[in-house]
Amino acid sequence: MAHVVTANCYDCKYTDCCVVCPVECFYQDEMMLYIDPQDCIDCEACVPECPVEAIYAEGNVPAQWQSYIQLNAEKAAALKAAGNAHITEKQEPKEGPECKKK
Repeated sequence: MAHVVTANCYDCKYTDCCVVCPVECFYQDEMMLYIDPQDCIDCEACVPECPVEAIYAEGNVPAQWQSYIQLNAEKAAALKAAGNAHITEKQEPKEGPECKKK
């Protein structure tokens, strides 16, 4: 089972979670981060690092965000195939107009 980045990351991208990932399974586009379920080892190191509480174990994703399970898999695979590097270093946060930071 992998972890999943959900809606709270949309337009509110923080990379604190990426820095602690031991298997480098995070990818990003301009709007949010994604976890590659093929690489995630379910260590949970990323969960407490997310300031917007966007990361869940696949089995615990809230009902309204179930579509993010497939979205993470598809986006991570597409970004990887396009040659985008995984995220391993902290970057400036993105706090766009749709950011719902708690």
